Amino acid sequence: MAISYTSFGFSNQISFSPNKPKHDCWSRCLSKTHFTMVFNQTINNLPENLNLKFQESVKVRHGEVVEKVKRALMTSSAEECLSMVDSIQRLGIEHHFEDEIAATLEKKYLQTHRRSNEYDHRQKLSRVALEFRLLRQQGYYAHTDVFDEYRNTKGELKHTLLYEDIDELIALFEASQLRIPGEYFLDEAEDFSRQYLWSIASRFHDHPQAKSIQHTLRFPIHRTLPRFIPQTLQLLGNAPWTTSLQQLSQIDTQLVNSLHLKEILQVSKWWKDLGLAKELKFVRDEPIKWYMWPMACLSGPRFSQERVDLTKPLSLIYIVDDIFDCYGGSIHELTLFTHAVERWDLAAMEELPNCMKVCFSLYEVTNEFALKTYVKHGLNPISTLVKSWVKLFNAFLEEAKWFASGNLPSAEEYLKIGRVSTGVHVILVHAFFSMGQGLTNRNVTLMNEFPTIISTLSTILRLCDDLEGDKESNKDDTRDGSYIKCYIKDHSGISIEETRKHVSNRISEEWKRLNQELLAPENQLPSSFVRMCFNGARMVPLMYSYDGDSPSKLEEHVKSLIYNGANLQPTPPQDHATVVA
Repeated sequence: MAISYTSFGFSNQISFSPNKPKHDCWSRCLSKTHFTMVFNQTINNLPENLNLKFQESVKVRHGEVVEKVKRALMTSSAEECLSMVDSIQRLGIEHHFEDEIAATLEKKYLQTHRRSNEYDHRQKLSRVALEFRLLRQQGYYAHTDVFDEYRNTKGELKHTLLYEDIDELIALFEASQLRIPGEYFLDEAEDFSRQYLWSIASRFHDHPQAKSIQHTLRFPIHRTLPRFIPQTLQLLGNAPWTTSLQQLSQIDTQLVNSLHLKEILQVSKWWKDLGLAKELKFVRDEPIKWYMWPMACLSGPRFSQERVDLTKPLSLIYIVDDIFDCYGGSIHELTLFTHAVERWDLAAMEELPNCMKVCFSLYEVTNEFALKTYVKHGLNPISTLVKSWVKLFNAFLEEAKWFASGNLPSAEEYLKIGRVSTGVHVILVHAFFSMGQGLTNRNVTLMNEFPTIISTLSTILRLCDDLEGDKESNKDDTRDGSYIKCYIKDHSGISIEETRKHVSNRISEEWKRLNQELLAPENQLPSSFVRMCFNGARMVPLMYSYDGDSPSKLEEHVKSLIYNGANLQPTPPQDHATVVA
């Protein structure tokens, strides 16, 4: 098969025939093209004269409703304001109200802080839990002593107070998702509320709240992306702002989908023009699925170009991963591959095996990204970007050496390298510079390292991927390692069920650490970057779940995005939330 690398600086034709990989990941790479097939089938049905521009009246109406909701936020009672903030965030439209939400929650925090010793015992638990959750989500350290009324003399949860009202338990469960290490009362509250709610949902299928309970347990608000997972909103009676929010949700969904469709078409064209999927048959071909990462992590129209730009290095991470995993090259070849990136020199890349000349794409995409950053923000990030790629390649190489030898490392050794090989650090470094906020010398130095918030998110991704991927893997194949296989090797006699429980518990602990980063006063990283990291953690279960359910949710979202974004349906776009008055 002849491949032209003219676009990468070559003027001649190079022959390439990939070797069969040493272990069974060839089918893994090929089997993951289903998402792209679904997208291609959908996109091919779009009319040739597709017009993605909305009538000006739609945009005007959108702006009018936004202003109406803003006025309601600034004039409503304190109780209503908190309910509005909760509803806005569940609908995924909070980027329109950042200043108003910030002002509302700052006021609530100051009030709570001043009256910390004068707690209002008349407040319902559901209200206390809502305030606690909203304040922590905003980065305020709301203290757990607000729950003192619901503890006994031993500091334990008063279970008898909770049996009367399911809404109280749901609110407590949602609040407990914001706990940090050492908050044992919230650990107990999460465990108790989960067990009790599950018992209700499983025993009383006809209970009017059974479906709502199941949804809450599966998709807690703090760990969920509202654009992907519908949320049930409990709105206050006939408050006038409820109608405005429903209208805004419908219009905003249509406008956002149209914008995302434009971005998808840009990404699709770039990927097709790049030609790597056609030239390297063994690599994954899922650019639109990869685009879902920045789409989910960076919300709002102001980050439109950034979402497209971030998809490019993200795509190359997957391609490089497949070269290390699926190409079947020798350790010597993979070492040359890594050294070429370390030198960041086109001449060094000439020595590589033909399929590894993807480095030329990596070189061009990274340099173009650095130039854009310099033009927009006056800072050249090329040194930090290259360092992140070098770390990633070295992690891939270390894993290749492990699995080539057939000797698995310890679980902790595996996880230390596995955090890096997720590629999370590479993408978040790119995102940090692309967003252009908080570009101080201190933060740039931090990006050269592996800051806690990135390390924690990387650990969540690695453990979730291994936990779910292990279901599909060959249990007897020790050449394709995972944290689960390494942990079992370290702990003789432990069962797979015990190991999986350990991994689930560790993921929960990592979420606590992530929450701590949200509240850390010494954290100088911009809040927009922190929010993006949390959205990345929320996206992980959707991307790394191989049970046949979550991938279909992504497919359904893309189909809905395309058709609603292209305004092809005569009916209003489907809400991404269920509203209960």
